Amino acid sequence: MARHLYHCPLRWSDMDAFGHVNNVVFLRYLEEARIDFMFRLQPGDGSPSFSGGSVVARHEIDYVRPLVHRHEPVVVESWVTRITAASLTIAYEIKDTEGASQLYVRASTVVVPYDLEAGRPRRISAEEKSHLQQYLETAETMEEGALVA
Repeated sequence: MARHLYHCPLRWSDMDAFGHVNNVVFLRYLEEARIDFMFRLQPGDGSPSFSGGSVVARHEIDYVRPLVHRHEPVVVESWVTRITAASLTIAYEIKDTEGASQLYVRASTVVVPYDLEAGRPRRISAEEKSHLQQYLETAETMEEGALVA
């Protein structure tokens, strides 16, 4: 399955008094990666998919190791772990580089598509679901991949 890669620059203001990237800043990194991911998923010209808005319903973050400020960006790998009628769950890993074993954060976000004009959640369209499924990686698909390898 495909994973979206986002190269996230570290800013001087991301550091806390202890010289490492503050835990709250990681939420911003996830947000930047998620927005880049959703816009890259947006289908061709004229399609309304993913343009109506979305809201975050839940975040889960596991901080694996401290990230000291540096000049090189980190890589945020993103993929979908769950799609329901009216929500999706995006998983993330923040690493040194693509495919690196040096892991800083493992996280997930539940996103709910939102109709901004109506002021309420909406269902995921068939077109959106089709695009999201390209990035769908569940525990079952990961186990199947391990069995094949």
